[in-house]
Order: sequence, then structure tokens, then C-alpha cells
Amino acid sequence: MNQILITEKLYVTPELRRKKKMYKIKFFLSVFLVCLLFSYYIYAEYDRNKNEEISQEILSNIHIIAPEEDDDTTIRVEDNVLIVMLDEQEANKQEINITKLAKDVEEYIQNIEEQSGEEENSPEVYTTDSGATYTTDGIVNIPSLGINYPVLNTDEANIDEILKISVVKFWGGDPNEVGNYVIVGHNYKNKKMFGKLSKINKGDKVELTDLKGRTVTYEVYDTYVVSPEDTKCTSQKTNGKKEITLITCTNYGTQRFVVKAREVK
Repeated sequence: MNQILITEKLYVTPELRRKKKMYKIKFFLSVFLVCLLFSYYIYAEYDRNKNEEISQEILSNIHIIAPEEDDDTTIRVEDNVLIVMLDEQEANKQEINITKLAKDVEEYIQNIEEQSGEEENSPEVYTTDSGATYTTDGIVNIPSLGINYPVLNTDEANIDEILKISVVKFWGGDPNEVGNYVIVGHNYKNKKMFGKLSKINKGDKVELTDLKGRTVTYEVYDTYVVSPEDTKCTSQKTNGKKEITLITCTNYGTQRFVVKAREVK
């Protein structure tokens, strides 16, 4: 019985050669793009970790003026009269240290002037080991989220660069003064900066330490999301109260997540 073997012939046409060539080009191009994106991700993560180290370096070197300890001398003003009260042991001494008393009075007057607003919270300039210079305004701490960063002071011209290093004062007067002190920070996926801010709850505490050594505790009373153009949250109308506002990006940068907190009395 005869068997007929039939073989299928494949004709390589110019069109088929062209499609094969395009397939190879697309394949290598896809591999190249994947490697490029992967390299960019690694570099971005390295850059963020490096900036985090700079931020913590600044934090550890911020010079906070520690409040002086109380001594046995009480000084106050009543009816525009400066009254100096000594404790019982001091009163029983035959001689009073006039020099120390004069110094206490001078420091008291200076404190009164500071409280009246005649002396402002002076930002501190810090130079890192790499030679970069940053101006600090204080320290913000959110214990419930483990957020603890120096608040850098800057202007609109270089705010994008400074935001890579730490959280930044965006609007308002001096920290811990009457008004609305506004801080902005990046929302990083690695949870650095304000990456965990969206987890904050009403009633959580936010601590703000200024360079005078004053730490004021604020309690969160509201959180919400707004568009980038909505700046109502930066208003300084606080009815004579001390407030703090924290802002970061959300929804892939298309909106802003806002945290409002008020001083705890």
C-alpha cells in the first residue's frame, strides 16, 4: 500500500521577516524599560533613605534652649509694682545677694518682653556634614505614628528641594504662638516623612517644640481631603487659639490630606 507523505511548506515572505524583526525590537525595548524603571526605583529609594539620614542628623543637632529651673526667689508684678518675694530661709539671712537679685529681676523683665512678642522665635541655621545648609524652626512629633522630624524653614523658591529632606513650615507665624502653624510633608510609600499621616485619628496628640524650648501639645479635632487649590486650611483665623495644620499628598498626588489640631489646655 502506497503512503503519500505530505509536508507543509512555510514560505518566509518579506512581511513575515518584518514582523519578526519588530517583535525582537519590542521585546528588547520592553526588557530595557523594565530595567530602567527598576533602576529608577532603586535610586529613588536610596535617595529617600539618604535624605532621611540628613533629616535625622539635623534633628539630633537642633539646639533647644532649655527652660531655666525655678529658684527660691519669686518675682511678680501687682498694680504696676515689681514685687520680689524670698523664701523663709533667704529672708532670715542678714545679707541678701544683691547681684543675684538684680540678675533675677533682669531675667524676669526679659521674659516679660519675650511673652509680649518683642522677641521672636529665631530660626536656627544648621550645616550638615556634606556642607548643605538648612534653617530649622522647631520639631514636630506625633507619638501615635512614630513621626518625629525637624521642621525646616524655607521660601517658595526652594520648597520642593527642602521637602526632600524633611517636613517644612508652609504658612503661619512663629511656632506655638496664637494662630495657625502649617506644616507640609511628602507622603512616601516607605512610610517616611508624612507617609503614615493618613493613619492619624481624632484625639491623637501632636507635639510641637520651638527653639525656645517650649513644647506645646495639640489634639487632632478634624481630618479631611481637599483639592490642591483649596487653601482654606491655612487660614489664620483661630479665635485667639493656637492651632497646627499638617498637610500631605493623597490619591496619587491629585488631592491633599489635611490634619487640624488645637492646643490642649
